Formats: sequence, structure tokens, C-alpha cells
Amino acid sequence: MRPSRPHQFLAILTAGLFLAPSTLAFSFPLSEESVREAYFLGQRRDESMALFLARYKQTLRPPGTGPYISSVELLTPFAQLVHLSSQRSNYSAQQAEKEHRRDDETVAITIEIQLTNFYGAIIAQPTSSRSGSPMGYKLRYSNFWEDFDVQVLVDDKGLEPTLFTGEPNYRCVYDGGCILTGATLRLELPAKLFDSDSATVHVIPPEGPEVFADFDLTKLR
Repeated sequence: MRPSRPHQFLAILTAGLFLAPSTLAFSFPLSEESVREAYFLGQRRDESMALFLARYKQTLRPPGTGPYISSVELLTPFAQLVHLSSQRSNYSAQQAEKEHRRDDETVAITIEIQLTNFYGAIIAQPTSSRSGSPMGYKLRYSNFWEDFDVQVLVDDKGLEPTLFTGEPNYRCVYDGGCILTGATLRLELPAKLFDSDSATVHVIPPEGPEVFADFDLTKLR
């Protein structure tokens, strides 16, 4: 018997679902098998692990002016478990499974900012408000990172982070003190908000060009 047209269409559609590559974002919540897989990949601490995590980080080109937003990293729940496992000793797969909370899965974003000759640790400013007054200098505040605006976009919709914090970075010399060199920004957002195949991290510095870091979520786990 020859199938009817509705049955033919259903058969073609079903086959297409199995044959077509997934265009959805990374999978979540993680299964027990995925948690164990992430644990063992992190415990390897070898080149394969480093290459895997490198896919989640974008290194950007230095700007012609302003501060240098040098990298943007976006870690999915799976990648976070890989990184956590690599950092912990005396850590078992059973501990990883016990500590993992499916309902609290997040996407973690880290942004590295470096000071430059255009936007440095020392700021020139007039010694008074009077015209022609000589220039003086002051140190840039350690919380300068608060002047940076960060937006996480999915389908051109801004997502609200549950955590947005930063910390200054210093270079210290023995008996020579420390100098401010940049800052690290960290954001966390619920994984369930990333329901598309791509996401963009948009960084707007107080000076210099804006930065857009685009991530293809279909290529991340």
C-alpha cells in the first residue's frame, strides 16, 4: 500500500530530525554521564584538555587607543566542570557528581582588561581649575573596571547576570612595590537563558573602541 501524503510528510520530517545536525545551544542540565566525562577530562591536565578549553576563549587584538580588552572567555556548565576538576587534587568522580547541582547551572564569563600607554596606571590632570595651570599626576583607582559596561546578548536581547564583579591586577617587583596593570571581570548567568545557537559579549570601555565577542554555542558543550 502506498502511504498517504500526510504520512509521507511525517516520515520525511522525522528523518530530517535525525539526520540534521543540532542547531541548538550547548546541552543542559548535565546528565550524570556528562558530569563524569567532564571530571575525567579535567583530571587529564594534558594538551587535549587545554585544547578543549581553548575553544571557549577569544583572544582579541590590541586597540589603537584606550584600554586593551585582551580576552573574553565563556564557560558552559560542562566546561566549568572540566576546569574545576583540573584545579582540584584529591578529587573524585563521586565528589563531582555529589557537588553538581543541575538547577544551579550557569554560564561563567571572564573578561581580561590590560592598561595601555593610552589608558595607563598614571593619569595626568591639571593641578587646579585655573587656565594654564601646570599638569599633575595621580594613580588610577583600583576599581577603574566599574567604568566598563558589559552586555551579554542572545538574539539581540540583553541578559541580566546574577553576578558581576571585578578585581584589579598588579605587577609587583621585589622591594619595588606594585603597579596596577589591569583588571579581571567575572559574570555569571543562568544557563537556561542561553536558548539560542549564539551569544555575544559586548564590552563598552570608557575610552577607545567597543568590543564584540561572538560565540557559536552549537560548537560548545
